[in-house]
Amino acid sequence: MMISLFSLIFTMSLYWGAKWCYKHKPKVYLSPLLTTPLFIVAFLFLTHISYESYNTGAKWLSNMLEPATIAFAVPLYKYFNILKKHATEIIVSVLSGSVIAIVSSLCVAKVLHLNTQIVNSLIPRSVTTPIAMDVSESIGGIPTITAVFVIMTGLLGTVIGPIIIRLLRIENEIARGVLLGTGAHGAGTSKAFELSSITGTISSLSMIMAALITLCMAPWLVPMILRIF
Repeated sequence: MMISLFSLIFTMSLYWGAKWCYKHKPKVYLSPLLTTPLFIVAFLFLTHISYESYNTGAKWLSNMLEPATIAFAVPLYKYFNILKKHATEIIVSVLSGSVIAIVSSLCVAKVLHLNTQIVNSLIPRSVTTPIAMDVSESIGGIPTITAVFVIMTGLLGTVIGPIIIRLLRIENEIARGVLLGTGAHGAGTSKAFELSSITGTISSLSMIMAALITLCMAPWLVPMILRIF
């Protein structure tokens, strides 16, 4: 009981501390998504506490990911007219991006000669964590490893996404939102809201759509592609 309570409070404290540092110095290497897991890994290594014991309390934070994702419905409702106006562009773009994410993950995994479980863990890397872990489990992957790939993808997306936007001079808020939400899920959406509320809303919708598309397509698309390879 004590270790559960401690792990919960410790994780939250680390995250709030990392978020405070990132707010005052917004550098990617200070991102809470990067620093918090690194500190926890270092702590577990130094104290010899098993991950299973630590996770008895920290798992409650993971369980809150799903209701937190539902909270994105608020900005979606607020900008419903804009979403309705650009529905076709958003749907086609997110669908294309989701398929490319699955296929590119498979290609990279095969080139690196990764084993089947790691391949299946890598495939849902471009969708939000709770759904990515479900997809991973349904296709024979390892959900905890998938979570690591999701974090890595989100961090890379928040770094590369703004660079692409700047280099290609993407001014359209719809295009920015789809790019960040489809490519970098929750982390990209957080970055999108820094650009504008509309960009963040489009990113939210793109993230949710990408997750649903991947959830529906991955179980049958992955075996089909693997047969081709």
